[in-house]
Amino acid sequence: MLQIFSPEWLSQLSDPYAVLGLSVAADDRRVLKRYRAIAKQLHPDSQVMADAENKELAVQIFSRLVNPAYQKVKQEKGRADVMATLRFRVRRINRDEPLRAYNDPAAQLLKMPVHQVELFYEQAITELAEKQFQSLDQFETLTQQLNELNLVYLHLKMGEPMIRERRTGVVAASEARPTQFTPSPSEETQTKIDYAQRHYQRAQEYARKGNWAQVVAELRDAIRLEATRSEYHSLLAKAYLAQNLMGMAKVHFRQALKLNPQDPLARIYAPKFQLNPDAPDHTLSDRSTGQPAKPPSRLLNLFGRKR
Repeated sequence: MLQIFSPEWLSQLSDPYAVLGLSVAADDRRVLKRYRAIAKQLHPDSQVMADAENKELAVQIFSRLVNPAYQKVKQEKGRADVMATLRFRVRRINRDEPLRAYNDPAAQLLKMPVHQVELFYEQAITELAEKQFQSLDQFETLTQQLNELNLVYLHLKMGEPMIRERRTGVVAASEARPTQFTPSPSEETQTKIDYAQRHYQRAQEYARKGNWAQVVAELRDAIRLEATRSEYHSLLAKAYLAQNLMGMAKVHFRQALKLNPQDPLARIYAPKFQLNPDAPDHTLSDRSTGQPAKPPSRLLNLFGRKR
Protein backbone atom coordinates (compact mmCIF):
# COMPACT_ATOMS: atom_id res chain seq x y z
CA MET A 1 0.00 0.00 0.00
CA LEU A 2 1.06 3.56 -0.56
CA GLN A 3 2.02 5.53 2.52
CA ILE A 4 0.46 8.84 3.54
CA PHE A 5 1.80 11.79 1.55
CA SER A 6 4.89 13.35 3.01
CA PRO A 7 4.31 16.72 4.72
CA GLU A 8 6.75 18.39 2.35
CA TRP A 9 4.80 17.39 -0.75
CA LEU A 10 1.47 18.17 0.82
CA SER A 11 2.70 21.70 1.48
CA GLN A 12 3.61 22.07 -2.20
CA LEU A 13 0.12 20.94 -3.24
CA SER A 14 -1.78 22.98 -0.66
CA ASP A 15 -3.70 25.24 -3.08
CA PRO A 16 -7.11 23.53 -3.40
CA TYR A 17 -7.97 25.54 -6.53
CA ALA A 18 -4.82 24.21 -8.21
CA VAL A 19 -5.49 20.63 -7.09
CA LEU A 20 -8.96 20.86 -8.63
CA GLY A 21 -7.76 22.70 -11.76
CA LEU A 22 -9.89 25.77 -11.05
CA SER A 23 -9.43 29.50 -11.23
CA VAL A 24 -9.71 31.38 -7.95
CA ALA A 25 -12.83 33.07 -9.37
CA ALA A 26 -14.80 29.80 -9.50
CA ASP A 27 -18.13 29.82 -7.66
CA ASP A 28 -19.77 26.85 -5.95
CA ARG A 29 -21.35 25.52 -9.15
CA ARG A 30 -18.07 25.54 -11.04
CA VAL A 31 -16.37 23.85 -8.09
CA LEU A 32 -18.98 21.08 -7.97
CA LYS A 33 -18.93 20.55 -11.74
CA ARG A 34 -15.14 20.23 -11.77
CA TYR A 35 -15.14 17.90 -8.75
CA ARG A 36 -17.60 15.56 -10.45
CA ALA A 37 -15.51 15.54 -13.65
CA ILE A 38 -12.37 14.60 -11.71
CA ALA A 39 -14.25 11.92 -9.75
CA LYS A 40 -15.30 10.36 -13.03
CA GLN A 41 -11.74 10.46 -14.42
CA LEU A 42 -10.21 8.86 -11.34
CA HIS A 43 -12.97 6.31 -10.70
CA PRO A 44 -11.78 2.67 -11.03
CA ASP A 45 -14.24 2.13 -13.90
CA SER A 46 -12.32 4.77 -15.89
CA GLN A 47 -8.98 3.16 -15.04
CA VAL A 48 -9.65 -0.23 -16.65
CA MET A 49 -6.54 -0.01 -18.85
CA ALA A 50 -4.25 1.03 -15.99
CA ASP A 51 -2.13 -1.40 -14.01
CA ALA A 52 -2.80 -2.09 -10.33
CA GLU A 53 -0.23 0.48 -9.19
CA ASN A 54 -1.76 3.34 -11.18
CA LYS A 55 -5.27 2.33 -10.14
CA GLU A 56 -4.20 2.59 -6.52
CA LEU A 57 -2.48 5.89 -7.27
CA ALA A 58 -5.72 7.28 -8.72
CA VAL A 59 -7.59 6.25 -5.57
CA GLN A 60 -4.98 7.89 -3.33
CA ILE A 61 -5.00 11.13 -5.33
CA PHE A 62 -8.77 11.34 -5.14
CA SER A 63 -9.10 10.51 -1.46
CA ARG A 64 -6.08 12.38 -0.10
CA LEU A 65 -5.85 15.40 -2.39
CA VAL A 66 -9.00 15.96 -4.45
CA ASN A 67 -11.56 15.27 -1.72
CA PRO A 68 -9.88 17.48 0.91
CA ALA A 69 -9.47 20.26 -1.68
CA TYR A 70 -13.16 20.08 -2.56
CA GLN A 71 -14.17 20.21 1.10
CA LYS A 72 -12.20 23.45 1.49
CA VAL A 73 -13.77 25.33 -1.42
CA LYS A 74 -17.25 23.88 -1.87
CA GLN A 75 -18.82 26.59 0.32
CA GLU A 76 -18.45 30.35 0.31
CA LYS A 77 -16.82 30.58 3.74
CA GLY A 78 -14.22 27.99 2.81
CA ARG A 79 -13.40 29.79 -0.42
CA ALA A 80 -12.99 33.05 1.49
CA ASP A 81 -10.57 31.38 3.92
CA VAL A 82 -8.55 29.85 1.09
CA MET A 83 -8.44 33.19 -0.73
CA ALA A 84 -7.13 34.90 2.40
CA THR A 85 -4.39 32.27 2.70
CA LEU A 86 -3.37 32.63 -0.94
CA ARG A 87 -3.31 36.42 -0.72
CA PHE A 88 -1.13 36.20 2.38
CA ARG A 89 1.24 33.89 0.49
CA VAL A 90 1.49 36.40 -2.36
CA ARG A 91 2.22 39.25 0.05
CA ARG A 92 4.92 37.21 1.76
CA ILE A 93 6.56 36.36 -1.57
CA ASN A 94 6.49 40.03 -2.60
CA ARG A 95 7.98 41.04 0.74
CA ASP A 96 10.95 38.68 0.40
CA GLU A 97 11.74 39.31 -3.28
CA PRO A 98 10.07 40.35 -6.55
CA LEU A 99 7.60 37.74 -7.74
CA ARG A 100 9.12 35.44 -10.38
CA ALA A 101 7.33 32.94 -12.60
CA TYR A 102 9.17 29.75 -13.55
CA ASN A 103 6.56 28.17 -15.85
CA ASP A 104 5.57 29.51 -19.26
CA PRO A 105 1.85 30.21 -18.62
CA ALA A 106 2.51 32.16 -15.41
CA ALA A 107 5.47 34.00 -16.96
CA GLN A 108 3.27 35.13 -19.84
CA LEU A 109 0.45 36.14 -17.50
CA LEU A 110 2.90 38.27 -15.54
CA LYS A 111 3.62 40.25 -18.73
CA MET A 112 0.00 40.61 -19.87
CA PRO A 113 -1.52 44.09 -20.32
CA VAL A 114 -4.12 44.77 -17.64
CA HIS A 115 -7.07 44.46 -20.02
CA GLN A 116 -5.96 40.96 -21.13
CA VAL A 117 -5.25 39.46 -17.71
CA GLU A 118 -8.70 37.98 -17.05
CA LEU A 119 -9.04 36.38 -20.46
CA PHE A 120 -5.55 34.89 -20.55
CA TYR A 121 -5.79 33.61 -16.98
CA GLU A 122 -9.05 31.75 -17.56
CA GLN A 123 -7.80 30.32 -20.84
CA ALA A 124 -4.57 29.13 -19.23
CA ILE A 125 -6.43 27.47 -16.35
CA THR A 126 -8.76 25.74 -18.79
CA GLU A 127 -5.97 24.37 -20.95
CA LEU A 128 -3.92 23.03 -18.04
CA ALA A 129 -6.99 21.55 -16.31
CA GLU A 130 -7.91 19.58 -19.43
CA LYS A 131 -4.59 17.71 -19.19
CA GLN A 132 -4.24 17.57 -15.41
CA PHE A 133 -5.66 14.09 -14.81
CA GLN A 134 -5.21 12.55 -18.26
CA SER A 135 -1.91 11.03 -17.19
CA LEU A 136 -1.04 10.74 -13.52
CA ASP A 137 2.61 11.27 -14.42
CA GLN A 138 1.69 14.87 -15.29
CA PHE A 139 -0.52 15.60 -12.28
CA GLU A 140 2.19 16.97 -10.02
CA THR A 141 3.79 19.22 -12.66
CA LEU A 142 0.51 20.60 -13.98
CA THR A 143 -0.85 21.22 -10.49
CA GLN A 144 2.24 23.24 -9.61
CA GLN A 145 1.79 25.25 -12.81
CA LEU A 146 -1.84 25.90 -11.87
CA ASN A 147 -0.74 27.02 -8.41
CA GLU A 148 1.79 29.43 -9.90
CA LEU A 149 -0.87 30.83 -12.25
CA ASN A 150 -3.16 31.47 -9.29
CA LEU A 151 -0.42 33.25 -7.34
CA VAL A 152 0.54 35.45 -10.30
CA TYR A 153 -3.11 36.30 -10.95
CA LEU A 154 -3.63 37.31 -7.31
CA HIS A 155 -0.41 39.32 -7.45
CA LEU A 156 -1.75 41.24 -10.45
CA LYS A 157 -5.11 41.78 -8.71
CA MET A 158 -3.60 42.70 -5.34
CA GLY A 159 -4.97 46.25 -5.45
CA GLU A 160 -8.55 45.01 -5.77
CA PRO A 161 -10.46 44.40 -2.52
CA MET A 162 -12.11 41.19 -3.75
CA ILE A 163 -12.21 38.71 -6.62
CA ARG A 164 -15.68 38.48 -8.11
CA GLU A 165 -16.78 34.85 -8.40
CA ARG A 166 -18.04 33.64 -11.77
CA ARG A 167 -20.30 30.75 -12.61
CA THR A 168 -18.44 30.16 -15.84
CA GLY A 169 -15.03 31.15 -17.13
CA VAL A 170 -14.46 34.33 -19.10
CA VAL A 171 -14.69 32.18 -22.22
CA ALA A 172 -16.05 28.72 -22.85
CA ALA A 173 -13.61 25.83 -22.88
CA SER A 174 -14.15 25.29 -26.60
CA GLU A 175 -13.13 28.89 -27.27
CA ALA A 176 -10.18 28.75 -24.94
CA ARG A 177 -8.64 25.65 -26.46
CA PRO A 178 -7.04 27.25 -29.54
CA THR A 179 -4.97 29.59 -27.35
CA GLN A 180 -1.48 28.10 -27.17
CA PHE A 181 1.35 29.13 -24.91
CA THR A 182 4.23 30.48 -26.97
CA PRO A 183 7.70 29.13 -26.27
CA SER A 184 9.78 31.03 -23.75
CA PRO A 185 12.60 33.18 -25.09
CA SER A 186 16.03 31.61 -24.84
CA GLU A 187 16.95 33.96 -22.02
CA GLU A 188 14.05 32.73 -19.87
CA THR A 189 14.98 29.12 -20.57
CA GLN A 190 18.55 29.82 -19.56
CA THR A 191 17.36 31.53 -16.39
CA LYS A 192 15.41 28.43 -15.39
CA ILE A 193 18.46 26.24 -16.01
CA ASP A 194 20.67 28.61 -14.01
CA TYR A 195 18.29 28.49 -11.04
CA ALA A 196 18.15 24.70 -11.26
CA GLN A 197 21.94 24.49 -11.29
CA ARG A 198 22.14 26.66 -8.18
CA HIS A 199 19.80 24.28 -6.36
CA TYR A 200 21.98 21.37 -7.50
CA GLN A 201 25.17 23.03 -6.30
CA ARG A 202 23.62 23.70 -2.90
CA ALA A 203 22.45 20.07 -2.79
CA GLN A 204 26.04 18.93 -3.39
CA GLU A 205 27.21 21.05 -0.47
CA TYR A 206 24.54 19.59 1.80
CA ALA A 207 25.44 16.08 0.62
CA ARG A 208 29.06 16.61 1.63
CA LYS A 209 27.79 17.51 5.12
CA GLY A 210 25.41 14.55 5.23
CA ASN A 211 22.35 16.78 5.48
CA TRP A 212 20.15 14.56 3.32
CA ALA A 213 16.83 16.25 4.09
CA GLN A 214 18.17 19.53 2.66
CA VAL A 215 19.60 17.65 -0.33
CA VAL A 216 16.09 16.38 -1.08
CA ALA A 217 14.57 19.85 -0.72
CA GLU A 218 17.09 21.47 -3.06
CA LEU A 219 16.89 18.76 -5.71
CA ARG A 220 13.11 18.76 -5.77
CA ASP A 221 13.29 22.43 -6.71
CA ALA A 222 16.02 21.73 -9.28
CA ILE A 223 13.98 18.98 -10.95
CA ARG A 224 10.87 21.17 -10.98
CA LEU A 225 12.83 23.67 -13.08
CA GLU A 226 14.91 21.26 -15.18
CA ALA A 227 13.68 17.66 -15.07
CA THR A 228 15.97 16.19 -17.73
CA ARG A 229 19.30 16.25 -15.87
CA SER A 230 20.28 12.74 -14.82
CA GLU A 231 22.68 13.97 -12.14
CA TYR A 232 19.82 15.69 -10.32
CA HIS A 233 17.87 12.43 -10.16
CA SER A 234 20.82 10.25 -9.18
CA LEU A 235 21.86 12.53 -6.30
CA LEU A 236 18.23 12.75 -5.16
CA ALA A 237 18.06 8.96 -5.25
CA LYS A 238 21.21 8.73 -3.11
CA ALA A 239 19.66 11.15 -0.60
CA TYR A 240 16.54 9.00 -0.39
CA LEU A 241 18.70 5.90 0.02
CA ALA A 242 20.58 7.57 2.88
CA GLN A 243 17.19 8.04 4.58
CA ASN A 244 16.22 4.41 3.90
CA LEU A 245 13.46 5.41 1.46
CA MET A 246 14.20 2.55 -0.90
CA GLY A 247 11.19 2.87 -3.19
CA MET A 248 11.77 6.54 -3.90
CA ALA A 249 15.50 5.93 -4.36
CA LYS A 250 14.78 3.29 -7.00
CA VAL A 251 12.40 5.59 -8.87
CA HIS A 252 15.04 8.28 -9.24
CA PHE A 253 17.97 5.94 -9.99
CA ARG A 254 15.84 4.45 -12.76
CA GLN A 255 14.95 7.91 -14.09
CA ALA A 256 18.62 8.95 -14.02
CA LEU A 257 19.58 5.91 -16.09
CA LYS A 258 16.71 6.51 -18.48
CA LEU A 259 17.99 10.05 -19.07
CA ASN A 260 21.64 9.00 -19.21
CA PRO A 261 22.56 5.28 -19.13
CA GLN A 262 26.14 6.34 -18.35
CA ASP A 263 25.28 8.38 -15.27
CA PRO A 264 28.16 7.34 -12.97
CA LEU A 265 26.35 7.56 -9.63
CA ALA A 266 23.27 5.71 -10.90
CA ARG A 267 25.42 2.95 -12.40
CA ILE A 268 27.11 2.39 -9.04
CA TYR A 269 23.77 1.72 -7.36
CA ALA A 270 22.01 -0.02 -10.28
CA PRO A 271 22.90 -3.56 -9.08
CA LYS A 272 21.51 -2.84 -5.61
CA PHE A 273 18.11 -2.12 -7.18
CA GLN A 274 18.38 -4.80 -9.87
CA LEU A 275 18.37 -2.21 -12.65
CA ASN A 276 20.02 -2.92 -15.98
CA PRO A 277 21.35 0.33 -17.51
CA ASP A 278 22.69 -1.54 -20.57
CA ALA A 279 19.34 -2.88 -21.73
CA PRO A 280 18.73 -2.48 -25.51
CA ASP A 281 17.46 0.91 -26.68
CA HIS A 282 18.22 2.36 -23.24
CA THR A 283 15.08 0.77 -21.77
CA LEU A 284 15.54 -0.40 -18.22
CA SER A 285 14.65 -3.88 -17.12
CA ASP A 286 14.74 -5.60 -13.77
CA ARG A 287 17.65 -8.03 -13.65
CA SER A 288 15.64 -10.35 -11.46
CA THR A 289 12.94 -10.92 -14.08
CA GLY A 290 14.40 -9.77 -17.37
CA GLN A 291 11.12 -8.02 -18.07
CA PRO A 292 10.94 -4.37 -19.09
CA ALA A 293 10.44 -2.12 -16.11
CA LYS A 294 7.52 0.22 -15.91
CA PRO A 295 8.35 3.83 -16.72
CA PRO A 296 8.83 5.86 -13.54
CA SER A 297 6.00 8.07 -12.44
CA ARG A 298 7.05 11.57 -11.31
CA LEU A 299 4.08 11.55 -9.00
CA LEU A 300 5.60 8.61 -7.11
CA ASN A 301 7.81 11.27 -5.51
CA LEU A 302 4.72 11.85 -3.37
CA PHE A 303 4.67 8.37 -2.02
CA GLY A 304 6.83 5.82 -0.26
CA ARG A 305 6.18 2.12 -0.07
CA LYS A 306 5.68 0.03 3.03
CA ARG A 307 8.34 -2.57 3.06
